[in-house]
Amino acid sequence: MKRRKFTDEFKQQIIREAKETRNCALVARNYDLLPSLVAKWVREADYPIPKGIPLTKETKEIVKQNLMLKKLLAEKELENAILQDLLKKTTKR
Repeated sequence: MKRRKFTDEFKQQIIREAKETRNCALVARNYDLLPSLVAKWVREADYPIPKGIPLTKETKEIVKQNLMLKKLLAEKELENAILQDLLKKTTKR
C-alpha cells in the first residue's frame, strides 16, 4: 500500500476541525484518516518541536513542559494585571 502525503494546509484544516469539534475520531472518519494520525497532528500542533533538535522522548517532554510553563506564566501575568487594576480602583476612593 502506498503511503499518502498531506499538504500543510490540509493538516491545518484537520487540526482546526478537530479542535473545534473536540473529536479527532469524527474528523478522521469524515476524511478517511486514522484517528491516531489526527490526534498526533493535534498534539504536535499544541506542542511543536523546533526543527534541528533531536526528537527524543526527553526532548519532547522538555518542550511540552516549557510550553505549559509559558502558558502558566502568561495566565499569572494577566491575573496580576487584573489585581493591580482592581487595587488602583479601590484605593482611589
